[in-house]
Amino acid sequence: MKKISRTENLYGKLFIAPQLIGMALFVILPLCFALYLSFCDWNLFGSPKWVGFENFRLVFGFDGDVFFKSIKNTVVFMAGIVPLTMVFSLSLAILANRELRFLNFYKSALFMPMITSSVAIAMVWYWLFAPNLGLINYMLELCGITGIGWLTDPKWSKLAVILMTVWQKTGYYFIIFLAGLKGISRTYYEAAQLDGASSWQQFTHITLPQISPVTFFVFVMLVIDVFNMFGEAYVLTRGGPVYSTYTLMMYIYNEGMHYFNLGKASVASIVLILLAGSISAMQFYLSGKWVNYEK
Repeated sequence: MKKISRTENLYGKLFIAPQLIGMALFVILPLCFALYLSFCDWNLFGSPKWVGFENFRLVFGFDGDVFFKSIKNTVVFMAGIVPLTMVFSLSLAILANRELRFLNFYKSALFMPMITSSVAIAMVWYWLFAPNLGLINYMLELCGITGIGWLTDPKWSKLAVILMTVWQKTGYYFIIFLAGLKGISRTYYEAAQLDGASSWQQFTHITLPQISPVTFFVFVMLVIDVFNMFGEAYVLTRGGPVYSTYTLMMYIYNEGMHYFNLGKASVASIVLILLAGSISAMQFYLSGKWVNYEK
C-alpha cells in the first residue's frame, strides 16, 4: 500500500509539474525581476543601475498627475464596463435560454466581436465616433441633435471607450451566463409557478442565486480585463484627449516600451498588481456572503 501511495504521489507531482514550471517561469520570476527593476535605472541597454526609491519618487511625484489620472481613468472604466457588460450579457442569456430558431446563429453573431482583433474593432468604432463623418453623429443630426465630439471632448471620450468595450465583451460573457442558466433544473421554476411566483420573483429567488458562482466568475474576469485594458483605448483615442482615456496599462507601456524607463514601468506594474490583487482578494472574501456554491 505504501508503494502504491508513493507511486500515486509521484504521478500527481508529474501531472502538476508543467503548471508549476510555467508559473515559475512566466509569473513568479517576472514578478521578482519587476520588483528588482523598480529600484533600478535601466533602459534595456547595459546593466541595471541601483537607484533606490528614486523611481517611486518620480512616479508618485514628478509624474504624479499623469499616473494618478491613469488610475482614476481605470477605476472609471471599471465602474462603467463591469456592470453594463454583466447586465447586457445576462439579459441576452435569459432571452436565449429558451427554444428559439437560429439560436446557434445568434450565439455565433454575439460571440464574433470577442474573437475579432481589438485593433480592427477599434478602427470600426473610430469611424462610427468620427466627429464629422461618423455614423453616430450623422444619425443624431437627422434627429435634430448637434453632433458630439466623442473622441475630441474629454467629457465624452470615456463613454466612447466604455461603449465600444461593452459591445466587444458582451458576447463572451453571454455564452458563460447562458451555460450557467442551462444548468438550472426546470423543477425549481415549475414548483415556483405552482406556488404562484411571478417572473420577477423567479428571477430574484431562483435564477440569481443559482447562477451566483457564474456571476462571481464573470465579475472577477471583467475586473481583470479592465485592469489589463490597453488596445481599445490606445487605438481609439491614444489615451486622449488630455489624458482622459489614459489607462494604467497604457502608462506602463509608454514608460517601458516608448520611453524605455523600465524602472518607472516596473513601479507602475507593482501598483497594478497590488490594486488588482486587493480587489480580487476582497471579491473572494465577500463571495462567501452571496455566492451559492451548493448544488
